[in-house]
Amino acid sequence: MAKASVKKDNFLVKYFEETRAELRKVSWPSRQEALKLTLIVVAFTISMAALLGIIDYFFARLFGLIVR
Repeated sequence: MAKASVKKDNFLVKYFEETRAELRKVSWPSRQEALKLTLIVVAFTISMAALLGIIDYFFARLFGLIVR
């Protein structure tokens, strides 16, 4: 009796094939939309960094007054 050979795909190859198939389904933003959203994220990040810096400065000053 001859055995039927079943070729198993390499799990890594299968993973990349499935990943590629899923990426084809993605609805990608336009260049303008991506730029606009990037600017929003950068502006929000800078504003939060400034706010946290100000809060940190005041807490450091307050702690300095308490410890002194």
